Amino acid sequence: MNPLLEDKLKNIPALPGIYQFKNEKGKVIYVGKAKNLRNRVRSYFQKNIDSPKTAALVSKIHDIELIITDNEIEALVLENNLIKELKPRYNVNLKDDKSYPYIKVTNEPYPQIYPTRNIVKDGSKYFGPYTDVKNMKQSLRLINKVFKIRSCKYEITEEAIQKKKFKVCLDYHIKKCDGPCEGLISQYQYNQMVNQVVKVLRGKTDDLIEELKQQMNEAAEKLEFEKAAELRDRIEQLQIYSSKQKVVSNDLEDKDIISAAYEGKDVAATILNIRSGKLVGKRQFALISEENEEINQIYSAIIRFYYDEYVEIPREIIVEVEPSDSDTLLEWLNSRALKKCKFIIPQKQSEAKALLMMCKQNAQLYLEEIQLQRMKKEGNVPYALSALQRDLHLKKLPRKIECFDISNLQGSDSVASMVVFVDGKPKKSLYRKFIIKTVEGPNDFASMQEVFYRRYSKLLEENEPMPDLIMVDGGKGQLSSAIEVLKNLGIKDYEIIGLAKRLEEIYLPDEEDPLLISKTSSSLKLLQQIRDEAHRFAITFHRERRNKRTFTSELLEIKGIGEKVAQKLLSKFSIDEIKNMEENRLAEVIGKAKAKIIFNHYHPEQNQ
Repeated sequence: MNPLLEDKLKNIPALPGIYQFKNEKGKVIYVGKAKNLRNRVRSYFQKNIDSPKTAALVSKIHDIELIITDNEIEALVLENNLIKELKPRYNVNLKDDKSYPYIKVTNEPYPQIYPTRNIVKDGSKYFGPYTDVKNMKQSLRLINKVFKIRSCKYEITEEAIQKKKFKVCLDYHIKKCDGPCEGLISQYQYNQMVNQVVKVLRGKTDDLIEELKQQMNEAAEKLEFEKAAELRDRIEQLQIYSSKQKVVSNDLEDKDIISAAYEGKDVAATILNIRSGKLVGKRQFALISEENEEINQIYSAIIRFYYDEYVEIPREIIVEVEPSDSDTLLEWLNSRALKKCKFIIPQKQSEAKALLMMCKQNAQLYLEEIQLQRMKKEGNVPYALSALQRDLHLKKLPRKIECFDISNLQGSDSVASMVVFVDGKPKKSLYRKFIIKTVEGPNDFASMQEVFYRRYSKLLEENEPMPDLIMVDGGKGQLSSAIEVLKNLGIKDYEIIGLAKRLEEIYLPDEEDPLLISKTSSSLKLLQQIRDEAHRFAITFHRERRNKRTFTSELLEIKGIGEKVAQKLLSKFSIDEIKNMEENRLAEVIGKAKAKIIFNHYHPEQNQ
């Protein structure tokens, strides 16, 4: 630790605020907040640091800069703004700088409603952010179809109306606007309609429909049939829109479901907005973090980034784990929410847990999409391969993987399969089948040794390169058997693993304990796909062998037909084809005498 840093650590005040860690070049590499700066900052420089990320961060700290705030909430807001501005390496950051669009309801006597990416703090209402622009356009189309909101940019005031400054446009004549520019609709009536639009944007469509039904009935009682008909049409359009929204909750409480899928430095966040029991919106955005970032830190960052702007805060926020600094986050959220908000972490099977699982699936799909985009940028090599190289600590990218599986039924008809994946995709032209020849009875270890010897001795003879990764379907025993053969053949430069089915444990050479990879990891999913394909291929071959043996036995039951004739026929036709074949067609393959015997056996009625 340099003397400057040592002096600063001694003089840190016990006050709330934010701290910025800088590297030797003066660049900010981490921003954090604290209720007590002295305790928090000094905790980084203790000897017993468990986290590899924290250890790496501390090794790069050359200077500290502090900003004192009045309280922890102020510190949280300032921390969030600085992270967005500086994008420090060791913080969880938004992956891209693009601003997402919002729907803006302007702060005017006769408000306009339109999409925007620019947030101006002028008292206007904003709804969003819409990470899916298609979803936003769909909402705007509904608004324009159902409500007569003005499309002009005029600054309409009572004074401008009195002076007859503006004239109605085509929208008025085609009944898409009520003409506020000429005062043909009162400010109160127009703003009532704007409030109805706000209800739709907040997902309160069903509440609005009930409100409009009441207005329609009142208009009909007053014999205002034209107004009642207009309200009826509006209700019908809103009912069509509402019917398309999926009911996902019996509980009518407003809630957001937040889930994250992450691998390496990539984080994909999905937020499902549920209002009055209906799924009214889905938001997705990508973040980037250091590897092995703590999950509660990831969720804390998602919540801070998402609710930082003009986002409606619901009564319930359902998350997988409690975010770090949850008390401060709740205090910050409640300072901006209409009703008191709370975090819910479902512990047992429930409706909330099911919603969280649905959200998690969406986040996982989004993560795969992010990885696919990277794959395209990096030359069409699947991300799963680089993840596999990382998780298994391989020397090079496993572009060619060979996987083996043994299949038998109580030791009979033992066969093996070898499937080959190139760049993460099956290469079926390289698949191989093996009939086990030297092993009697059910002995998978010895069978694996025979197959390995036949495969890799041939590879040596033909001077072919070894695959980047060899994989056996099984645990330690199968792996040890395979390695023994490779050593006996004098092969040294190879990578090999065993994948056990029961707990998806990965066994490595010379390692006592199995390696466990996260169940959500794309590398484990690739290994499972390869293993399952090898198993499918082996099972299929085993069934073919068993069936062929059964059919051969059936032909051998015919007096005068030997094994050679039976095999000759079954190499060309199935047993059903043989049963229904004409005698002259059989004769072409096995001669007239044998053909006559088989034909008469299956068609005795023609000999009567």
